[in-house]
Amino acid sequence: MISSEQQLIFKILIAAGLTFRTLGGLKTMEDPTLTHEEYRVSLGRDYVFFEITEPEELAYTYKANPAVFTPPWNNTYNGIQLVPTEPACACGFIHNSDQIEGKIALVERGDCSFVSKVIRAQEAGAVAVVVTDQDSDNDQLFISMADDTTEREVYIPAAFVLGKNGHIIKATLARLSLPAAVINIPVNISRIAPYKINQPPWLVW
Repeated sequence: MISSEQQLIFKILIAAGLTFRTLGGLKTMEDPTLTHEEYRVSLGRDYVFFEITEPEELAYTYKANPAVFTPPWNNTYNGIQLVPTEPACACGFIHNSDQIEGKIALVERGDCSFVSKVIRAQEAGAVAVVVTDQDSDNDQLFISMADDTTEREVYIPAAFVLGKNGHIIKATLARLSLPAAVINIPVNISRIAPYKINQPPWLVW
């Protein structure tokens, strides 16, 4: 169990964008999990929302956590493709870079740092990155996409989506033999009542 003092220290360090190696009771240190409220308190940044318009089976509004080491989502991309990378982790050379160029890359967490993933996608020509958890059952724990302290420059925005969302998006695209989903990102939902938002039916915000 983590004491209240450890929790406070943990949140302060996350806010500073640091990466840990050791702290008792936490699952991982490179990308510690946070609840909705813990994320808002520790990082002080709002969520990014996007909507999938195609395919229809995925046509919902999704919530994502912006990375702390990338530029903010200042540009709006309407009707842009969200393309899964090959390999899924995007830790090495991205083989489908021709499909990624000018699009938003969808990559999986794991095997290398978040910074490395975004830089690989950036080198492949992606305009932004969405990272999904490898845990397909993760429908509530958020990942802090922290800097890896290598001081490499990142020029494109990135955000993290829950594993359940990412798994269903990728599985649906594969089942329909589609290379990408079509999305609008970011979308402004500040004036929409929560019960009116078209949320994915497989989870509750």
